[in-house]
Amino acid sequence: MDVEICAFSLESCQIAQTNGATRIELCGGAGEGGTTPSYGLIELARQALTISLYVMIRPRGGDFLYNTTELAVMRRDIETAKQAGADGVVFGLLNSDGTVDEAQTAELVQLAHPLPVTFHRAFDLTRDPLEALEAVIRTGAKRILTSGQQASAETGIPLLKRLVEQAAGRIEIMAGAGVTATNAGLLAATGVDALHLTGKQVMESGMIFRNPDVPMASVALGEYEWLSTSSTTVRAVVQIAIHR
Repeated sequence: MDVEICAFSLESCQIAQTNGATRIELCGGAGEGGTTPSYGLIELARQALTISLYVMIRPRGGDFLYNTTELAVMRRDIETAKQAGADGVVFGLLNSDGTVDEAQTAELVQLAHPLPVTFHRAFDLTRDPLEALEAVIRTGAKRILTSGQQASAETGIPLLKRLVEQAAGRIEIMAGAGVTATNAGLLAATGVDALHLTGKQVMESGMIFRNPDVPMASVALGEYEWLSTSSTTVRAVVQIAIHR
């Protein structure tokens, strides 16, 4: 079973690889839930990694209903990720009615070819997950990242089981959101093909002088904190996934 780590820095990529992860989902914009990373980060991650590197293609935070200018940026970012040596890309597009935007998704899947595509947790915001599963399969994507349409994958176990059963090997199902060593065994038992986690560790800033009166629009963290990846968490989940 694959263990994929969502990484927001070169350091996190290295930690994930050292502790047994089999794939990286490389992102920028941690406070927005993951956006397209910089070219420099993609390039250095590619140089540092021997494991599989997938790059997030998401022009902004918020919903997954994209306009023409945002789609143009996504196309260019896919081309850039390919040029930088990515092994795959990650994106998800929806229509305003909560269905998968099959036409645009299929176009981007074709643009990404021969790189495989993960349809990310935009899936969890669809109105009918079983209908959405078939739609994503038709686009040619390789896998779906989902929490089972719940706040955490553990809570979404009933739907994860249904998705695995309906997919019947036609597409990979990867469980993500709140994956830990505590629930990794339960999630693996659903039959999913992979587990996805950040394994986040909040790091304390080395700044001695601090100005508490000037926020820098950070939503998820304070101005004197930053995200890294926990070696302990990654290693524990990998051990469970390997020995399930």
